[in-house]
Amino acid sequence: MQADSTADRLIKALDLQPHPEGGYFRETYRSAENIQCSDGRQRSASTAIYYMLRDNDFSAWHRIRSDELWHFHAGTPLDVHVLSGDGNLVTHRLGNPLEHRGALFQAMVPANHWFAAERVPSGAQDFSLLGCTVAPGFEFTEFELADASGLVAIFPRQTSLIHRLSRRPT
Repeated sequence: MQADSTADRLIKALDLQPHPEGGYFRETYRSAENIQCSDGRQRSASTAIYYMLRDNDFSAWHRIRSDELWHFHAGTPLDVHVLSGDGNLVTHRLGNPLEHRGALFQAMVPANHWFAAERVPSGAQDFSLLGCTVAPGFEFTEFELADASGLVAIFPRQTSLIHRLSRRPT
């Protein structure tokens, strides 16, 4: 019998479940405090999850209606790609900056921006473990998985990356 990998052990220990965008997650916090957003929505003030990508998995292009702060915890670095309103791509490399040049422990994705994430190839470990904090709080009703052809029409300079990190047909 093969021993469980570190990723397998973390998935079990943290009780992570498959996420529709790819990877694994578990909500760890939902504020009891509710707020009213500028558009009239009632939301939890904040939510937080554990989020893991392993092996060749990726977080497919999606957007939410709140700011999302990503926090690196363990494993290999991860690139979070954000498509900005002007058509440019911003990539945040999350990881331990003492071990990986240019990496940061946290990065923010603004509300309503399309974004995707992928592990940086490395033979060291088979996973990236992160935390994501959303404010106002996350609701699956406001989660939108991208259609690649629609994104390519808006961001034609990013065609290759959009297709590579998409789950919905093009």
